[in-house]
Amino acid sequence: MEVNTFLAFDIGATSGRAVVMTFSKDQFEMKEIHRFSNGIMELHGRYYWDIYHIYKEIKKALCYCGKENIHLTSIGIDTWGVDFGLIGADGVLLALPRAYRDSFTEGVPEKFFQQRMSQMDVYKRTGIQIMNFNSLFQLYQMKEEHYSPLEQAAKALFIPDLLSYLLTGNCVCEYTDASTAQLVNPYTKEMDAELLCAAGVSTSLFEKIVFPGTVVGSLTDSLSKETGVGSIPVIAVAGHDTASAVAAVPTTDRNFAYLSSGTWSLMGIETEEPIISEESYQENFTNEGGIDGTIRFLKNITGMWLLERCREEWKREGKDYSYTELIALMEKEAPFRSLVNPNAACFANPQNMQDAISQFCRDSNQSEPETVGQYVRCIFESLAFSYRKVLTFLKQVAPFPIHRLHVIGGGAKNDFLNQLVADVIQLPVVAGPSEATAVGNGLVQARAAGLVCDRWEMRRFILSSLSPQIFVPQKEFEMYKDAYQKFLSLTSK
Repeated sequence: MEVNTFLAFDIGATSGRAVVMTFSKDQFEMKEIHRFSNGIMELHGRYYWDIYHIYKEIKKALCYCGKENIHLTSIGIDTWGVDFGLIGADGVLLALPRAYRDSFTEGVPEKFFQQRMSQMDVYKRTGIQIMNFNSLFQLYQMKEEHYSPLEQAAKALFIPDLLSYLLTGNCVCEYTDASTAQLVNPYTKEMDAELLCAAGVSTSLFEKIVFPGTVVGSLTDSLSKETGVGSIPVIAVAGHDTASAVAAVPTTDRNFAYLSSGTWSLMGIETEEPIISEESYQENFTNEGGIDGTIRFLKNITGMWLLERCREEWKREGKDYSYTELIALMEKEAPFRSLVNPNAACFANPQNMQDAISQFCRDSNQSEPETVGQYVRCIFESLAFSYRKVLTFLKQVAPFPIHRLHVIGGGAKNDFLNQLVADVIQLPVVAGPSEATAVGNGLVQARAAGLVCDRWEMRRFILSSLSPQIFVPQKEFEMYKDAYQKFLSLTSK
């Protein structure tokens, strides 16, 4: 039996990992071979990504494959969106990429709308929700600051493309990650020249867009020899991690919504055409790229970020809680004691997340959480209600009925939250795969190798190989009605 082995690098804002996927005709196996930390680096008041650290960790995984005689068919990289590196005319990386959580873009969208192009015009051109850290506003502000790396740049490469460049020496601009930038026309799937001009940069700054499955190039000769893996092709997979995750939804039809659950919760539907309207603009929905040129019509919800920050704070206090322990503490507490709006600006990057949650509760005349369990319950219940609110709008605009919610990513393992969500949205919740991003990454590589034909064959293959857990509603929504109305009032302010 012919066996193909794909190496998927799934790199997030806090950690990265290398996963080997062994693919045969009727099954696949996955093994994580390397995991490493990632994070924002502060230098002179600016925040950057240490791209060289990530590159070194990628090399470690490649060296492991060489040492263990793992014969790779190809390599693929997915990361977060928006951020980019700047390359000089001589091919040199001019600076570490700026990080989206850097405050240098605060207030910049408003300035851009006043001076260059209206907010509605930007949305109509891109279908992308307005977020201050979008690449459009990063570029505009860098130009306003006379940021020297931008002034000297010949090319800008989004993070997955930048890492592929470091591995191969070749430049591409992959569709799904580029689509998050608020620079791409979702109808033509090309960079919008007028937006680039409004940002003050040349249309030549970005390469022509390519689609998932494109071969970027092969490892450089020096990397091939150093790692011992040989001249392996690097594939431009669905470079945005959520696009890779959505590619791995185990389904045979389109009648679903998805929730990619992790640090961010991204909830949406997959469509053939963008949904750009006054209503989607008012609700701040976004149209990002998916595999096969599809659109991921979705809403960004600040997800487990709130809980992860609280966990860090408790850990500094000497209390390193596992998720099992946190859920046990939460179940001891009364429901709906306090609720927050997870997307409120105060939760973006506070000095102390517990203090920010308490302040929100004080400001909204609610009881403040007093115990670890109360903080956890507040976060989980607020997220579940956020999902219902977003799903309500999705049902109104979807060109098909929504029969279930697929939860993919790390949140697929959170049984308590998944059952709560099923009860709150009154639809079945299909949980898994938890490794959806790596699975989608690997299967796009498999498709590039000619082993599967399209996204539906990929999804049927996943469904036949995995057994997702299904949570059906066990309680009537009536018992949540009053608390949900309270939540709506908090999020309408």
